[in-house]
Amino acid sequence: MSVHPTQTLSLSQYLIEEQLKLPQATGDFTALMSHLVYAAKIVSREVRKAGLLEDILGSNETVNVQGETQMKLDEYADKVFNHTLTRCGHLCILGSEEHEETVPVPSGYKIGKYTIAIDPLDGSSNIDANVSIGTIFSVHLRKSPGGTPGTLGDLLQQGSKQRAAGYVLYGSSTMLVLCTGKGVSGFTLDPSCGEFILSHPDMQMPETGGIYSINEGNYNYWSDEVKNYIRDIKSIEGGKKPQSGRYIGSLVADFHRNLLKGGIFLYPNDTKSTKYPNGKLRLLYEAAPMAFIAEQAGGMAVTVYGERILDLTPEELHQRTTLVVGSKKEVEHFLKFAPKKP
Repeated sequence: MSVHPTQTLSLSQYLIEEQLKLPQATGDFTALMSHLVYAAKIVSREVRKAGLLEDILGSNETVNVQGETQMKLDEYADKVFNHTLTRCGHLCILGSEEHEETVPVPSGYKIGKYTIAIDPLDGSSNIDANVSIGTIFSVHLRKSPGGTPGTLGDLLQQGSKQRAAGYVLYGSSTMLVLCTGKGVSGFTLDPSCGEFILSHPDMQMPETGGIYSINEGNYNYWSDEVKNYIRDIKSIEGGKKPQSGRYIGSLVADFHRNLLKGGIFLYPNDTKSTKYPNGKLRLLYEAAPMAFIAEQAGGMAVTVYGERILDLTPEELHQRTTLVVGSKKEVEHFLKFAPKKP
């Protein structure tokens, strides 16, 4: 899937070429993405130096709006993305995992036509252990009149209406995976020139896979149907080969591995406690963008009850959902076990 070195295409070149294919394009989306990419490069730089900077590693001993311990790099990434995106002139409103309310465009800055919902640093509890983490983002066209401040309603749109979705993986290399509704492309950051270079054109998720990703520490909280499914894919009855369990605890990293190699990722709801009765992952800036990418790459994404993620309309900024996403045939196999919605 690699591109020949003499045919290297940077992300900025790629976006401009895609823009030129659309007669009605204004360049606003391309400009918005260039600001998002700049912020991602800044965060990537800090992640690379995390073990050297005392003020980046560790937690703030505070919790965010989600009730989760806020890591120092969480806060740093949030500030970088918020500052860059809300002042770029192409955004009307921003929703972030780290803020209870929406983040408006500051006074004195141009208001644009796009919205972004973002998880600035997914899997941040892994930072101190030098495990892959990421940024997830979702872009919609606003619904309210242009030129006015964006509203919560501009953010609360179905995943199927996304203008674009993507994630940045800060791993052994920094990679940006982008979907604008016409397939999925992967770009790897070349530190020597500071550019994201097209490295994985037309990414396709294998139809089947031998990997499942789920936090089995929560086994006793799951429904009987989910337990039955996990027992089935681990079974060796009749000479079956059990699937391999791989769980990193960073949605970006777990999803990215399955995108390349095939597999299934599951985060069901708690049925034996009140902690996550509707699931843990957030619909707007975790489940919906990953579902958009998965479907464009030939995969599937549903709730634990079998509802298509992209058909769901969020009712609040931090709405949680269950998520089953991955290779098409693996998700279809899960649906044979899926519980009925209460």
